[in-house]
Amino acid sequence: MSELWLRSYTRSGVRVATAVLLAVTCGSLSVRASAQSPPVGNAKLGRVIGYTCLGCHGIKGYRNAYPDYAVPRLRGQHALYLVHALKEYRSGSRAYPTMHMQALSLSDQQIADVAAYLSGKPVAGAKPVALSKVPKAAQVCTSCHGSDGVGVSPMYPTLAGQHESYLIRALHEYQTGYRRNPIMHAIGISLTPAEIQVVAAYFSHLKPGLHTVPRADFRWSAKR
Repeated sequence: MSELWLRSYTRSGVRVATAVLLAVTCGSLSVRASAQSPPVGNAKLGRVIGYTCLGCHGIKGYRNAYPDYAVPRLRGQHALYLVHALKEYRSGSRAYPTMHMQALSLSDQQIADVAAYLSGKPVAGAKPVALSKVPKAAQVCTSCHGSDGVGVSPMYPTLAGQHESYLIRALHEYQTGYRRNPIMHAIGISLTPAEIQVVAAYFSHLKPGLHTVPRADFRWSAKR
């Protein structure tokens, strides 16, 4: 009994500490991001450069073979977040061979162009959900990702409408350090498997939300 209490107390302590850290960090990171703004993306160029992305992100229901999870929806995502994600794949901060090789060939400007194309028009958040109606396990997430699932800053990902299986996989990767992010690691290790399921289910069912990049957006053409 005392062991169960200790585990619960430890998880609660981690969440409280993480919530305080988030309150300070979210603001400081936003200031830092504005001071280090990436190149402005050109969606028309990104459409040409990023056509290979549609082989996975332009197919509804497409899944990663192993481990099995749905490939993330990108249309409606914050372009700035996609820029950061691609740079993390390029540097190896996110360990995924296919994405590493794709990003490795791109310059900072090309990454900004691809992100501008894939993101399209950002998801417009619905009316904020009262914190009391957000599942307890997901409440700490709202500091950055919003109670409506829309990132409170362009540098934070929108989660509304994202595939549930992808969100579960992402949290597992943050837990294990497969994705290197100290804040998300702290949040991840504070969650039980059941709580991860609750968090993923909550955000994945929010609307309006992300959706698959339409393949019809791209047309082969010899014109320049």
